[in-house]
Amino acid sequence: MFDWITGVIESSGLWGVFLLMLGENVFPPIPSEVIMPLGGFLVQQGTLSMIGVIAAGSLGSLLGTTLWYWAAQALGEARLRQLIIRHGRWLTLSEADFDRARDWFNRHGNWAVLIGRMIPGVRTLISVPAGLTDMPLARFLALSLLGSVLWVSLLTGAGYALGSQYERVSNWVNPVTNVLLGGLLVLYLYRLVAQKGR
Repeated sequence: MFDWITGVIESSGLWGVFLLMLGENVFPPIPSEVIMPLGGFLVQQGTLSMIGVIAAGSLGSLLGTTLWYWAAQALGEARLRQLIIRHGRWLTLSEADFDRARDWFNRHGNWAVLIGRMIPGVRTLISVPAGLTDMPLARFLALSLLGSVLWVSLLTGAGYALGSQYERVSNWVNPVTNVLLGGLLVLYLYRLVAQKGR
């Protein structure tokens, strides 16, 4: 996956960063932890601008997370609950899990969105309870944008700071990314089997 991400950014520049970060939020296994440091490395090499990379990454991230917010609003809690009742096993999600998550979000919604935008694995999913609980769109966008800018800036800065060392790091990032994706698949299968047992 690392080689593919590298190819997209090197051939498409800022548009590549924007599209990959949009994709990362729609399809979470595309890792921002690879996309943005590569952008920072290209800034350090003089190929891209720092402001451009941070803006492209943040806007792509914001658009992707907003799509999930709208999808959750359109689906609504009643229909989502029915989906969980019928197909929750495949999502490894029960009604009780859903209720606990909704109650937690109702108590911590603003902080959940802001901090959630900086946590891998939560970054995309935090949009769903925001949409389901009808968090005002303006507030959702403001919190999501702030969290996204902070996260994107941190990762881009890390890639910039690595500079010439980035190429060394890239030699092990691809295998590590593949192992993480494999680990997510194993975790999903484990939860699927465990839930079937219950």
